[in-house]
Amino acid sequence: MAGLLSLCALFNLMSNNSACAANFGDDVAFLQKHTDVVVLHDKSNTAQVALAPAWQGRVLTSTAGGADGASFGWINRELIESGKLQPHFNALGGEDRFWLGPEGGQFSVFFAPGAKFELRDWFTPAPVDTMPYQLVKQSADKASFAAAFALTNYSGTRFEVQVNREVRLLSAASAWKKLGVKSAPGVSVVAYESDNRITNAGKQPWQKETGLLSIWILGQFNPAPATTIVVPIKSGPESELGVKITSDYFGSVPPERLVVRDDVIFFSGDGLFRSKIGVNPKRSKGVLGSYDAASRVLTIVQFTQPEGVTDYVNSQWKLQDHPFAGDVANSYNDGPPSPGAKPLGPFYEMESSSPAAALAPGKSLTHIHRTIHLHGEEKDLDAVARAILGVSLDEIQNALKH
Repeated sequence: MAGLLSLCALFNLMSNNSACAANFGDDVAFLQKHTDVVVLHDKSNTAQVALAPAWQGRVLTSTAGGADGASFGWINRELIESGKLQPHFNALGGEDRFWLGPEGGQFSVFFAPGAKFELRDWFTPAPVDTMPYQLVKQSADKASFAAAFALTNYSGTRFEVQVNREVRLLSAASAWKKLGVKSAPGVSVVAYESDNRITNAGKQPWQKETGLLSIWILGQFNPAPATTIVVPIKSGPESELGVKITSDYFGSVPPERLVVRDDVIFFSGDGLFRSKIGVNPKRSKGVLGSYDAASRVLTIVQFTQPEGVTDYVNSQWKLQDHPFAGDVANSYNDGPPSPGAKPLGPFYEMESSSPAAALAPGKSLTHIHRTIHLHGEEKDLDAVARAILGVSLDEIQNALKH
């Protein structure tokens, strides 16, 4: 794994460009110049995960190859190095960052009461953007964080929130067990999970009539021309399971960038076209994936999804007829927001959400989001893709070719 370089890293080596790091050690050294970093590691220091307490305890990046190995998370070096805060959103990067939904609608926590659902009125709440979390406890393979704050939604409802978050590095054996497939000795693995809990710390119950919150975990990864995102879905009629996909968040997605089949969705992760897709809880299988064919990296994201629960907050930017008919899983591909404009990254995202949290005072809701990166020979990765995503690597690589 130590010899694996991303396309971004190769570009660095050829052009002496510092926009992204050549390896995990470079990323950690850079980050340590700007914030405190907690590095989780296994006994051999091969699998490692870098966390930032001041940035909500997010997982910034990880590696399966030690300090010289590839760095899997996207990190916004330009913004971090500037030391400047942005008014709407500080896209610092990170493979697993803690957010709260909903983003849009009458119960949004990103739009102030009476604001228009437009970009100029959209502001990421400080508790999931700039507010530091307390590092409560750490060991070689896990770290715990905590925060307490208040939020007010678009309808004027105030939430008193306690957040507890633990990030755990998983052993290779545990990762293979979570995947449910036989281990492949030639495959390098780094796996971790975030265990996220929100508690109603106020005196009033959180109710659907006045809006609910949800845990929202977003992972930002380095894009590449040969990267395809894969979303397995349950097949069945729309009358029972709803639409297969929501894909009009930022307008329509061209067919060469999105292919929807009965049981799987393929979506480009090249970072060249701003677009987003979402899957509802009746369609979701609790798993997402991506494959970078050039670097032979298969990434699997698993998350908890309570059976039979269908109330998920709706984040679309409009007043909604159905504010609890939202997505449980999303993927975003970055790109210029308008012709000639600069993209946020670029990066691509794989995201998951908890159900809407209808909590009595003192009660909690928990959501676990797990990320597993695997690097190896195609024949070994193919077996994992077939078992977890239901498709072969060949299908993934050719799905968006027309």
